[in-house]
Amino acid sequence: MAEKGMGKLVANNKKAYHEYFIEEKYETGIVLHGTEVKSLRGGKCSIKEAFIRIDNVGEVYAYGMNISPYEHGNIFNRDPLRPKKLLMHKSEIMKLTGKIAEKGYTLVPLQVYFKDGRAKMEIGLAKGKKLYDKRADIAKRDMKREAEKEFKIRNLG
Repeated sequence: MAEKGMGKLVANNKKAYHEYFIEEKYETGIVLHGTEVKSLRGGKCSIKEAFIRIDNVGEVYAYGMNISPYEHGNIFNRDPLRPKKLLMHKSEIMKLTGKIAEKGYTLVPLQVYFKDGRAKMEIGLAKGKKLYDKRADIAKRDMKREAEKEFKIRNLG
């Protein structure tokens, strides 16, 4: 998150790191309409239920990304759950299409943020975790937390 040039973080998908192994990350632009940008700047966005698909034409879309309607937008507000087009280079899209054809790979949204005044989404090429993988991650995190606690006690006492 402390990448150079990264601006304000709008939405983060922590659940994706729990459910999937993230193998590669890509930065994409998002095609938005006026009031959606204003709503995003206000932090009214959720990507927890969102998923990403590449259609037959080779265009990338985010489905289920909820951008709440802007309060002062009246008739200009769009459907909050409409599919949002993501902007990527053709070569990246072709590479991802090949990877997704392999068994077990999918695209998940990781975070939405502003960079140089433009809305961006970080997406990840992910492979689903099994239940025992999730348990192992939780155990590893607990062990790390215990070690840090003991280290703190040893150094202070």
